[in-house]
Amino acid sequence: MLQSFASPISALLDARAEGHSLPAGLYTREDVFEADLDVFFRQHWICIGVECDVPEPGDATVVDIGKTSLILLRDDDGEIRVMHNVCRHRGSRLLDAGKTIVSKLVCPYHTWTYELSGELSYAPHMGAGFKKECRSLKPVTFKSIGGLIYICLSDNPPEDIDNLEQVMAERLAPYDIRNAKVAHEVDVIEKGNWKLTIENNRECYHCSANHPELCVSFVDLDFGFDPETLSPEDKAQAEEHFKLYAERTQQWEADGYPSTAVEQLVDCSTNFRTQRLIIAGAGESQTPDATAAVSKLLGSMTRKDLGDTHLWGHNSWKHFMGDHAVVSFIIPLSADRTLVRTKWLVHKDAVEGVDYELDKLTDVWIATTDQDSELVSRSHAGVEDPAYIPGPYSPFTETNLDKFATWYIDRMRAHGY
Repeated sequence: MLQSFASPISALLDARAEGHSLPAGLYTREDVFEADLDVFFRQHWICIGVECDVPEPGDATVVDIGKTSLILLRDDDGEIRVMHNVCRHRGSRLLDAGKTIVSKLVCPYHTWTYELSGELSYAPHMGAGFKKECRSLKPVTFKSIGGLIYICLSDNPPEDIDNLEQVMAERLAPYDIRNAKVAHEVDVIEKGNWKLTIENNRECYHCSANHPELCVSFVDLDFGFDPETLSPEDKAQAEEHFKLYAERTQQWEADGYPSTAVEQLVDCSTNFRTQRLIIAGAGESQTPDATAAVSKLLGSMTRKDLGDTHLWGHNSWKHFMGDHAVVSFIIPLSADRTLVRTKWLVHKDAVEGVDYELDKLTDVWIATTDQDSELVSRSHAGVEDPAYIPGPYSPFTETNLDKFATWYIDRMRAHGY
């Protein structure tokens, strides 16, 4: 362990054994955390929000990533903008954290004033030779993919985001997330490294023992299983489940709803996976009884039997159902603290207490996120222990963790570590 803290990051990367979890230092060291922020949250595309975070002109919200502060807003023409929250005078923050409504962006320090397009419109006492047009706010490269806001802070954003856009634009179109609304939002700070948060999300090995609420509607077999450990009855049930999956997927595709798994998890910059998953039980939504929580369905949806279109990336996971969507993003705060921000989206015209009850809408993922937070805390405490030795991933239920760890190592090396 002492050698781990003294060694360069490259040595930790080299020490990772295929099929095993990462060496402790890659979860715990401060220099690795700073490298992670630079590589994965500045040089790669990350999801930071949704268009309906800012539904009207003048709506703005601030998202902080490390020392970088961003303003997501809707301008006077109704267009989405993302810009750096840094005044072009002497660098003061323009807006405080959180949501707000503005007609212009006014620096509280010296009242430099910017239009919602980012153009500097007022800078007192700067003299006749001062050129306002050279001091607009710095824009941030972003894409709205089906209403999901992806940004990249690099001057050379990875081009393979186009694959994600091509796949998801069609899949998300019926949900019309651009015109949804945020019905509820919760921030949870997990006591663990961001990679442990992502690893926990990419397997359901732990689900049956830890997520009773989620397992009413979520099928943990979708994440793999060892057939040799199943009883004859369970094996027959699993075979029937996958037969149903093939039939349901074929029917969904025939009805015009793309459903097959598409993944870009290794040998890439932009990491993602999507698939339309069957919902268990009543089969409608991820709620306490698996029935729809919202009577007014999303977008142009007319059916409640179209399962759960899931999408994950290296800082987010999302579930799109006929009646609502759950979108979660993570932002690393330190080597051992991770912000998990979850939003529940409903049709923009849905009325709480009339079209949906908030408890039914949110109970499952509030409980699941709290349970996951406890598991991540336990994992981080374990990797900090001198007794920790990287363990083997299950070849049945944790293959996506192995792919994530491989992708992580490859991307770190690609950026010079």
